[in-house]
Amino acid sequence: MVILIDLVLVAVFCVIGRLSHAEGILGDLPGLANTAWPFLLATLIAHAVLLWRRTQADRVLPGVFVWAVTVVLGLLLRWISGQGTALPFVIVTALTLAAFLIGWRAVLALVRRMRRRQGSGARAD
Repeated sequence: MVILIDLVLVAVFCVIGRLSHAEGILGDLPGLANTAWPFLLATLIAHAVLLWRRTQADRVLPGVFVWAVTVVLGLLLRWISGQGTALPFVIVTALTLAAFLIGWRAVLALVRRMRRRQGSGARAD
């Protein structure tokens, strides 16, 4: 489930990027695939490492790992394939994917913490 969430969020990032540059999405599926594959592959590789290490991927720290691998490897694959990696794109990629890949885990951690506090029971005065 965690990998699916991350893959969907990476795909959403790619769709938003294409829309912000007035590029096609459904009318240009090959273009969308060309934009998305480096980041989707990098995300899959990050999750394969977490699976191999038997790490709970829904935690914040593994989310930082998924984010870092997705950004660095995704940009590297994008560069190798002859796609643009201008500095503004790198910055937007890093910030947006941080919000997406780390953000949902941080919210989940907060919800878990709140539930633990509620589960321990409030003291009656």
